[in-house]
Amino acid sequence: MTKTLRDKIFESLSSILPIAIIILALCFTVAPLDTGTFTLFAIGVFLLIVGMGCFTQGADMSMLVIGEKIGSAMTRTRKVWFIALISFIIGIIVTVAEPDLQILARQVPAIAEKTFLKNYLLILTVAAGVGVFLVIAMLRIVFHIRLSILLIAFYAAAFVLSIFVSPSFWAVSFDAGGVTTGPMTVPFIISLGVGVASLRTGKGGQDDSFGLVALSSVGPIIAVLILGIIFGVGDLEYPVQALETADTTRDVLFRYAHGFGDYSLEVLIAISPILVFFLLFQLVSRSFHKKQLLRIAIGFLYTFVGLVLFLTGANVGFMPVGREIGSALAKLWGGWLLIPVGMLIGYFVVAAEPAVHVLNKQVERMSAGAISARSMKKGLCAGVCISLGLAMLRILTGINIMYILVPGYVLALGLTFFTPPLFTGIAFDSGGVASGAMVSSFVLPLAIGACNVLDPAGIMTQAFGCVAFVALTPLISIQVLGILYKRKTGKIKRTFLTVEEKILTYEVD
Repeated sequence: MTKTLRDKIFESLSSILPIAIIILALCFTVAPLDTGTFTLFAIGVFLLIVGMGCFTQGADMSMLVIGEKIGSAMTRTRKVWFIALISFIIGIIVTVAEPDLQILARQVPAIAEKTFLKNYLLILTVAAGVGVFLVIAMLRIVFHIRLSILLIAFYAAAFVLSIFVSPSFWAVSFDAGGVTTGPMTVPFIISLGVGVASLRTGKGGQDDSFGLVALSSVGPIIAVLILGIIFGVGDLEYPVQALETADTTRDVLFRYAHGFGDYSLEVLIAISPILVFFLLFQLVSRSFHKKQLLRIAIGFLYTFVGLVLFLTGANVGFMPVGREIGSALAKLWGGWLLIPVGMLIGYFVVAAEPAVHVLNKQVERMSAGAISARSMKKGLCAGVCISLGLAMLRILTGINIMYILVPGYVLALGLTFFTPPLFTGIAFDSGGVASGAMVSSFVLPLAIGACNVLDPAGIMTQAFGCVAFVALTPLISIQVLGILYKRKTGKIKRTFLTVEEKILTYEVD
């Protein structure tokens, strides 16, 4: 094991251990688990730690390097049609097999029943949305269009479109924007933006290096809403299935063996299009020499192994625990314990998202350390803490999701006029990045388990929407961080100028 990989694994241990301790505390107090489920969880924790470490190592060695090189090569051609075409292709291939998207696609039976494409209709719709909006995001950099203008226009369009679909479809539509930008999509898209912006000089280039994930997140929302309008989707029902129990050691081993097989295939399908695209790019451009190719190949291997371990641990080990804890908390004190527990889980769960680590390090690197990964992590944790508190409150009270989303996005978009442009891009990227595999495989099942006890008929309208909330609140918390950063640097600059003036005055005297 290399020192770098060992450091990555220790870093993932510090991220996942807090959420594991919280779950253990709940299991030994208010939500006791049977031995089989607890064993699944314990193995899942180990797989998450090793998997995240391998994934972040692999992303550094392969995805980020390839994305930056392709981004800079595209922009160097100066051909708008070529940039648009390649961006559209990349947007589709990195989205069509995103593991988080597979989970959401299975929850929309009303659309799946109307076409022979089944679950793939939603997946292809979301992929097309990402492809189109990645083109828009790339052209924004080329033509120097302010990000906040596009965000205001497209989110306004999304809320207008929501008027024409069933309220039970709102949560699924806004969740689509969050689950799309997962562990496969984020590293590639972020590095693509960095590569494109690197060819621009001055402050504008740094500001434009973020924002691709932001626009790629709003694309699926609009695409899924249009899909709902076309098919005339009515009220949706969530088919609650009984959890499979693991009564023996053999059952535990069988569940994990099955999970390894399923997720190995899913991750292989997810990586293959990117690998093929990279090989074609290398044949045409000859951008990488032999040592770099070997390093990238090893990076792809780390990425594959890391994602398989992480997704297996999250879905096999954490998903049943989430349902059990949600059900247990809903039965205590009218379910009001869900709010503080949800907020506590929200504060720590975001740190266990693989894509969050990629974003935080990229932000620290692009800002030359001015925006530290630690401050980014704190801002995201605070945002997700609030979002899950709101999500649990909605389960208990039945508040319409739009009563929170509309004011939330109005506030987030309003802050863009006061936040430095760099922080606007980072904040809206953070929203998509924070809502990843852990939210889909643990937080969403927790909400479903709670809603199944309190209001089984309202699962589609109340339990779903957690991902949308997780994608919303970081937009506000990171922009507030940007405003504070602007004021702090402004004070330092004014102090420096004052000292400089005094020195000049003294020299003149």
